[in-house]
Amino acid sequence: MTIYVLFIIGCLCGFFLFRKNVISVNQEQVPGNVKLSIIIPARNEACNLPHLLHALKVQTLEPFEIIVVDDFSEDDTKEIAESYGVTVISNTSLPQGWTGKNWAVWNGYLHASGDLIAFLDADIRLAPRALEALVKARNKAGGVVSVVPFHYTEKFVERLALIFNVLGVFAFTSPFEKKNPKKGLYGSCILTTREDYEEIKGHESIKSEMLDDLNLGATYRNAGIQVTNFIGRGLVSFRMYPQGIKSEVQGFGKGAVLSTSTLSPGTILLVAIWVVGLIVSETFFLLINTSWALPLFIGYLLYMLQLFYFIKHVGRFGIIMPVLHVLSTLFFIFVMLYSVYQVVFLGHVSWKGRHVKVGSRRGQ
Repeated sequence: MTIYVLFIIGCLCGFFLFRKNVISVNQEQVPGNVKLSIIIPARNEACNLPHLLHALKVQTLEPFEIIVVDDFSEDDTKEIAESYGVTVISNTSLPQGWTGKNWAVWNGYLHASGDLIAFLDADIRLAPRALEALVKARNKAGGVVSVVPFHYTEKFVERLALIFNVLGVFAFTSPFEKKNPKKGLYGSCILTTREDYEEIKGHESIKSEMLDDLNLGATYRNAGIQVTNFIGRGLVSFRMYPQGIKSEVQGFGKGAVLSTSTLSPGTILLVAIWVVGLIVSETFFLLINTSWALPLFIGYLLYMLQLFYFIKHVGRFGIIMPVLHVLSTLFFIFVMLYSVYQVVFLGHVSWKGRHVKVGSRRGQ
């Protein structure tokens, strides 16, 4: 009986943490004098940039300017950006005390002149009305807003990210985060006014931080500026780590452990209960010939059905991965262990050919 209670409570925790906080598309007019600057930090993003730059050219709300910061790319990132007629800045050498992305974004800001500033990762993809809806949502919510993109996947290895994506949405939609003074932003898509950004001294105020987006959100909160996070289904999406399993492990591993330090205790507790119930249900495969098999299988089915509900709003993961969610859980456990190894034993995390020290967090 106890094990059934665990599964029921675990699934209820998932429903409590998940909120369909989507951006609405309405017929309200956007003020005609909007000057929106788009800043895109790009390091070896030749495969992603065409999707984003094309989408920006067909927006119902035309950006005032688009700035791509080429961060020492070794592929055709710079040439592709120039072919779209946007402003391209070649990033300067990384100064001591800065991490790579923070330095690239900051240099983009220094060349921007808009009253509104959107920071977009190069792998973002936008529906034609995305910028219009995002600006309206920010005007309504006030402060700074970010979007957790809908995750499109194509390869089987990309779909291993299922559990990570669900947990990521939990972290940004949890009701416990509303009053969290460390409430973070989702760095792939952030919209802020220039006035608010300059009030917190922008990315310069978090220049040494590995978790730039989470710490940026906390800095806004500390300044008394509202932080609001949405999920991007139908408007904002991305395809994460199409380069393969190595980039996927490094990408999730760089912040898997560190990011938990910013969450509220309530969120951590409910996420832990959900994860424990999930893992316990998946021991069905180890205990299939025992008396535990039936209750474990029922728990496995409950989590499977819940995952099918979540992924309608989280990402495209096909049918096989939710059914065999044990595979995504094993990937999650492996990456968490890898993240612990980097943080505790190596003292740095790796991403795109750079090492970022934990503690001093200085890019090398």
